[in-house]
Amino acid sequence: MENGMAGTMTRRVMLALPAGMGMARGQGRKLKVVVAGGHPGDPEAGCGGTVARYTEAGHEVTLLYLNRGQKGCGSKGQKECGEVRTAEAEKACGILKARARFAAQSDGEAVVDGQRYGEFRKMLEAEAPDVVFTHWPIDNHRDHRAAWALVYDAWLGMGKKFALYYYEVSDGEDTVMFAPREYVDISGTEGKKRAACFAHASQDPEKFYALQAKVTGFRGIESGYAQAEGYVRQEGSAGGMLP
Repeated sequence: MENGMAGTMTRRVMLALPAGMGMARGQGRKLKVVVAGGHPGDPEAGCGGTVARYTEAGHEVTLLYLNRGQKGCGSKGQKECGEVRTAEAEKACGILKARARFAAQSDGEAVVDGQRYGEFRKMLEAEAPDVVFTHWPIDNHRDHRAAWALVYDAWLGMGKKFALYYYEVSDGEDTVMFAPREYVDISGTEGKKRAACFAHASQDPEKFYALQAKVTGFRGIESGYAQAEGYVRQEGSAGGMLP
């Protein structure tokens, strides 16, 4: 038993090291963080606990949604649905003490071309981020893959100036083949994450958050925490920027 406990403690220290280094690197200055997602609710589900840790530490976070989720309200028309989901996103951001921003794309019809690459890069340049999180490149949803492509192109075009991390969306359908290498302890901020996810009332949070809680619990087992969010850092990206 003692040997098993020692092994767990050793594993926890090893996995926690990048996060501790990140706070040391950012100590004394405010970081600007952007979490890009395909739809309202994606950044909250994937990174809500991490966002809360950043904002509690005094850093500035923007949740950048590729669209307003216009097709995700059942029988509601796209205009009404977009208004509902925009309001939910702003409520969620209020809970996390983040700022909401929307790109001008349509739900389920993401376009990736020269014009959109340029538009999205200008949005990120205006944010001047130190750290950006976005979807895993091979997520099943096309809007997620589009968000990744737009962020990745901006990262290259901006000279790889910001740290780039990928997150998972744990609804049982979207993120596949995801093997995180770095973790953030969200044991103290899971409540805020839950509240932010439940702010998206039109999306049946009672159903999807149950699986989300299992995933963060599993990531916690992997990293030695009660609850954790896992990330993959882009090869060539600066590291040590997690809270």
